[in-house]
Amino acid sequence: MPLTLAFIVESLGGVLVGNPLLEIKGLAALEAAQSGHISFLSNPRYQGQLRTTQAGCVIVSAAMQEAAPAGVSLVVTANPYLYYARLTQLWRAHHNRHSSVGVHPSAVVDPEARVDATAFIGPLCVVERGARIGPGTILKSRVTVGEDCVIGARCILHSGVVIGADGFGFAPDGERWEKIEQLGAVRIGDDVEIGANTCVDRGALQDTVIEDGVKLDNLIQIGHNVRVGRNTAMAGCAGVAGSATIGPNCTVGGGAVVLGHLTIAAGVNISAATVVTKSIAKPGHYTGVFPLDDNASWERNAATLKQLHTLRDRIKILEKENKS
Repeated sequence: MPLTLAFIVESLGGVLVGNPLLEIKGLAALEAAQSGHISFLSNPRYQGQLRTTQAGCVIVSAAMQEAAPAGVSLVVTANPYLYYARLTQLWRAHHNRHSSVGVHPSAVVDPEARVDATAFIGPLCVVERGARIGPGTILKSRVTVGEDCVIGARCILHSGVVIGADGFGFAPDGERWEKIEQLGAVRIGDDVEIGANTCVDRGALQDTVIEDGVKLDNLIQIGHNVRVGRNTAMAGCAGVAGSATIGPNCTVGGGAVVLGHLTIAAGVNISAATVVTKSIAKPGHYTGVFPLDDNASWERNAATLKQLHTLRDRIKILEKENKS
């Protein structure tokens, strides 16, 4: 079902320059868009694509308005990327063919679990005893919510998510391991989105906590007793070991790892593939990635790194000799 530009602007705001009756049949990238599509430009580096786009309408900032070709309608807004995000939500709301309320016949919900009447439990989901699912929350297919775990309001859990599996706890007993029963649960706040096949383990004694507004990508591991602060976002394949605390409004790049029992301050940005080995007390951008190189050069540099401690001692000796 197409949406007119007039309807889009009435719903989302912005200044329309062009034909309000133009019907939008889909969203597309600038280079692929056709006359029935709406696109957006948020990065000035891609203004060359704006000049040649075939889109019927483009969402732009005021600074990029003059770069648009003649005949293309524009929605002018201060933050085109944010406008695009809200447009995707508007589009989905008007084109959603699936029920967003109720329990799918193939789902298994324990009689002692509580599912809000406005939530949706998808195919093959499992909601165990004592779990609570809040209003407007959506569980896609094959999501498991373990016993006594709590999911807040308006959350989205994508396919294969596991909330409340046992945390990784074992005590050594000679050559074998003795299991430590995980007696806590998981508490997830409101407006949280969790990507496919991500696991959030239950706490050993206290609960693992994911605060309001957190966004977790696919294939992320959150260990037991971790606390993730509000509005923090983590990209795919990140891992957080047990009892780490990550503050609010942080970002964690794909494949990054935070070791256990560390504390990360609010407003910290961790680059992809970084291994965080110590607590971070100040906001900022932190990176710990050995640069990519051809293998022969990498091996030579890695060998040199092993000698840094010795080289430092030699430099200290030389500095002492020069002073005397």
